[in-house]
Amino acid sequence: MDCYQVGGSVRDALLGLTSEDRDYVVVGAGPEEMVRRGFRPVGRDFPVFLHPETHEEYALARTERKSGHGYRGFVFHAGPDVTLEQDLIRRDLTINAMALSADGTLIDPFHGRLDLNERLLRHVSDAFAEDPLRVLRLARFATRFSEFRIAPRTLALCRQMVESGELDHLVPERVWQETRRALMHEQPSRFFDVLRETGALAIVFPEVEALFGVPQPERYHPEIDSGRHTLMVLDQAARLGAPLAVRYACLVHDLGKALTPRAEWPSHRGHEKRGLEPIAEVSRRLAVPSECRDLALKVGEFHLHSHRALELRPATVLRLFEQLDAFRKPERLTHFLLACQADLRGRLGREDDPYPQGEFLRRAHAAAAEVEARPFVEQGLEGPAIAEAMARERQRRIECLRAELDA
Repeated sequence: MDCYQVGGSVRDALLGLTSEDRDYVVVGAGPEEMVRRGFRPVGRDFPVFLHPETHEEYALARTERKSGHGYRGFVFHAGPDVTLEQDLIRRDLTINAMALSADGTLIDPFHGRLDLNERLLRHVSDAFAEDPLRVLRLARFATRFSEFRIAPRTLALCRQMVESGELDHLVPERVWQETRRALMHEQPSRFFDVLRETGALAIVFPEVEALFGVPQPERYHPEIDSGRHTLMVLDQAARLGAPLAVRYACLVHDLGKALTPRAEWPSHRGHEKRGLEPIAEVSRRLAVPSECRDLALKVGEFHLHSHRALELRPATVLRLFEQLDAFRKPERLTHFLLACQADLRGRLGREDDPYPQGEFLRRAHAAAAEVEARPFVEQGLEGPAIAEAMARERQRRIECLRAELDA
């Protein structure tokens, strides 16, 4: 039996990058032999084992045959008769279809190293078209390795997959898994650009696809196109080092603009409320974590409140904090303001604009949060009267801060 290091860790080593996980393929052995050597079986769909000491994953070399639609529509064969090359040819991209032997020899039957040097993303074989998830994986790799270009034949194959309806069989949880990883790269917009170029965006994120071609007032949005604005906001969130929930909120914050009646273009009055249903639908369909969904709904509904914070009445500012649940969850305000700052900067020529509204809201929240119930209890107030007194004091402090800033 022979073991080979395979996949992303080989690719990353050749690029001078560090990989957290290493995967191995075992050639010339069956499940019984692996168990006899102390490996622990963990694979559900095909034979995968954990090394008895390092606990790294070792999979038996396998072939696969298309038997149905989607990610799970395959019949696998794993056994001592399967060669390394047979295992590698089923992989998606040539840069992921290389292996290292125990003595460090590179096995590269599909010229992945050459494609690395050429900065090219190219499919290994036409079997690429059998798994719809590979379109999203291609888009994610194009996002992670933003200096790489996609081979024209690979793009054409992706378009054929979209036209054939294969992407209709994607598993939502896997869509979110690929999207989540892409959102955390330095230029997440490329993920959605590649999906658009292949036609996949209309299948996977129709609500985002619908934004392209929808104009906005040039006075506020020199980039004009709502879809382009959304992707610019997303890249600004990445530039700000925002966490996943903020980046997701930026992706979906303007979905309501696609629902604006054409007769009202380029104005989008009321798009915040209109966008709540599609935000909720995308989140439900992809099983988005509740933390991401909840922040996205708040950003979608209230981002214009943040932009107008310096004009709002103290009572409205306080109500915004309450609607965000910011006194119980102060981190919610932090994330909300990051998304709003990215929204302001996600406009042509405004990428470095300051965001004084955010600083005001942070200071206003800090001042209001200092108000406690105890003094009012000591005054003899009870029940709702305490909450009313606290609200009045919080408004007073917000008003004092505004006066200080206006002075």
